[in-house]
Amino acid sequence: MLNLIGRLFIKNSQQVEDPTVRRAWGTLASVFGIVMNLLLFAAKFTVGVLFGSVAIRADGINNLSDAAGSLVSLFSFKISAKPADRDHPFGHARIEYVASLIVSFFILFIGVDLVREAFGKLFAPVPLQFEIVAVAVLAISVLCKLVMALFQRGIARKTNSDVLRATATDSLCDACATAAVLLANLATLILPDGITPYIDPVMGLLVAVLIFIAGLRVLNDTKNSILGTAPTKETTDAIFALVSEYPEALGIHDLIVHSYGPSRTLASLHIEVDGKKDIFRAHDIIDLIERRLFEEQGISCTIHMDPIVRDDPAVSRWYDITKRIVCDIDERISLHDFRMVPGFTHTNLIFDIAVPFENKIPEDKLKNLIGSKISEIDSTFFTVITIDRI
Repeated sequence: MLNLIGRLFIKNSQQVEDPTVRRAWGTLASVFGIVMNLLLFAAKFTVGVLFGSVAIRADGINNLSDAAGSLVSLFSFKISAKPADRDHPFGHARIEYVASLIVSFFILFIGVDLVREAFGKLFAPVPLQFEIVAVAVLAISVLCKLVMALFQRGIARKTNSDVLRATATDSLCDACATAAVLLANLATLILPDGITPYIDPVMGLLVAVLIFIAGLRVLNDTKNSILGTAPTKETTDAIFALVSEYPEALGIHDLIVHSYGPSRTLASLHIEVDGKKDIFRAHDIIDLIERRLFEEQGISCTIHMDPIVRDDPAVSRWYDITKRIVCDIDERISLHDFRMVPGFTHTNLIFDIAVPFENKIPEDKLKNLIGSKISEIDSTFFTVITIDRI
């Protein structure tokens, strides 16, 4: 269904990597949210006034704030599609994270408002009157909000948009809140009169808890996107798989991936090459890998070339010794960029180790531990160690 809608309203709708197409999808989802929320606001506010229902009127006003949330997402797509400029050399796509933050505050505001209203009704119970028109409006509202949530979530997956994920969560929270009002109205038909005034506030408190959880989850995800997160396993696997196609690439390490929004990813990494082979050929291979990463993965990558020695028996022996020492400390630690620099009085072993964040050994202690084990084997050998956290 989503693909059919895309073909009807968006030119080249499947090419979501194109900023223009991505913006069109975001605009479609946002305009749909604005129109639907305004219609729901008008219907609920009218019914609430006609039947004197404060809950339905409040739910309608909530739809008005949802329209504002969709307006925020609309502007975020407009801004994020702007090209890079001198002040923003990596583009404007991260504005979506700011928009997601705003939408998360809308969700939390709904939760606060529900708690305030629910406690007010607990201490001052108001009997509910069953009205078929009100129930029909609420049922239609729940259905519309669920359709909106599914529609926004589908486009969020297609465009990898954080702000639309947040907006979809907001719509789902609204559906839950409205469903609580609906169930409270239906409960008046089967429960004793002494209980029905308390059904609405109790349901409201339960829904408020769910909304708070959803809002905090959106807030946390957005916070992580702003701070920067580790690349997905799919991304790192794709990079390693592409590099491993070239036998000249003897090892890969120090991979760093930066996201500047869904459509801009930068990366840097080190590739080990044989230091005795033709350096110009190795450089051509590095250029080819960088170009393929951009064309096939959409990643702008800068690769540092590390020449290493592979056929020196002494270097190979000490590499194996050092690797065994490191693995005995923690088998998750990897060794790379290994060099041996002999001198008149001592020999330096220079290398990097990639240490997982889960390893809690202090870095200075870890360096001293490895160095002391090397010295136990030969006191004229010293270590120069660089630690990378992974």
